[in-house]
Amino acid sequence: MNSLILILLSTFIVSLISLIGVITLGLKHNVLEKILLILVALSAGALMGGAFLHLIPEAIATGTKNVFLFVLIGFVLFFLIEKILHWRHCHKENCNIHTFAHMSWVGDSIHNFIDGLIIAGSFMVNTPLGITTTIAVIFHEIPQEIGDFGVLIYAGVKKSKALLLNFVSALAAVLGGLIGYFLPSNLSLFLIPFAAGGFIYISASDLVPELRKELSFRKSLLVFGFFILGIVFIYLFGLVE
Repeated sequence: MNSLILILLSTFIVSLISLIGVITLGLKHNVLEKILLILVALSAGALMGGAFLHLIPEAIATGTKNVFLFVLIGFVLFFLIEKILHWRHCHKENCNIHTFAHMSWVGDSIHNFIDGLIIAGSFMVNTPLGITTTIAVIFHEIPQEIGDFGVLIYAGVKKSKALLLNFVSALAAVLGGLIGYFLPSNLSLFLIPFAAGGFIYISASDLVPELRKELSFRKSLLVFGFFILGIVFIYLFGLVE
């Protein structure tokens, strides 16, 4: 029972990281507008880096069978989810933006759920490993959550609502931790490559196309730099983890 309490406490602390977006609430609208595309770029890089540098290698290392098949299934399923969102909610000119906001939120929820599973699995090994993993996840979440918050704002969601949606999404880590405590480890492993496919789809299909809309060469270089920075962050945090 002590392990369960530690898992729930750790995943809730990780969930609170989603509120880091509150630092943007005091920014003026024109300032926020200037950094939104940067935040989208950071999120796109973090998702791509998370898939290729963190989730897929981890799935291979744990001996999960048919890793790339599950990556492909994740990619295809996220494509289907996006199509369903289009069919059900597309009645506006900026429908694409609203849809990728939904997709980003779904992807982030799955990401947080898996973080919860990973934290739970670590604590089931021993407490020091669980604490170390929790710290690594927290550092991993900071750029990710800032980027995800920026994506919601970019899609036209009000800042207060975006903050709430981000927090609700982050609470999936608590659910993942709870299920991870009771779930056989070999079953939870299949979610890792599945999530990687989703991350690749959201980054490549939804976020990167938005970055390509920037026509200014100088701003494009800046946006590209933050895309690379998102990947670098994930790489460095992966080394720590």
